[in-house]
Amino acid sequence: MEKTAQDIILKPIITEASMENLEKNKYTFKVAKTANKYEIKSAVEELFNVKVAKVNTLNVRGRKRRMGRYEGYTSSWKKAVVTLKDGEKTIEFFNNLV
Repeated sequence: MEKTAQDIILKPIITEASMENLEKNKYTFKVAKTANKYEIKSAVEELFNVKVAKVNTLNVRGRKRRMGRYEGYTSSWKKAVVTLKDGEKTIEFFNNLV
């Protein structure tokens, strides 16, 4: 079963830290846990028509949460920080947020 770009890039991450990285041409996304760096790079290039210089990934552990007397964990997920090549245009989606 072939993964499409929409299956790999799940959603953008919009936090203070990720917004500061926009100045450095770095964009942060929540990605599929099974995706590797090569798949993430090709998915971003396909979806946003940009050239990617490098991809850094990290696995985010689920946090312990309580609801009354019941305890559980939120689901763990994978984050990718994508750096665009120098001179590359920005991703339009993020421009509307700043």
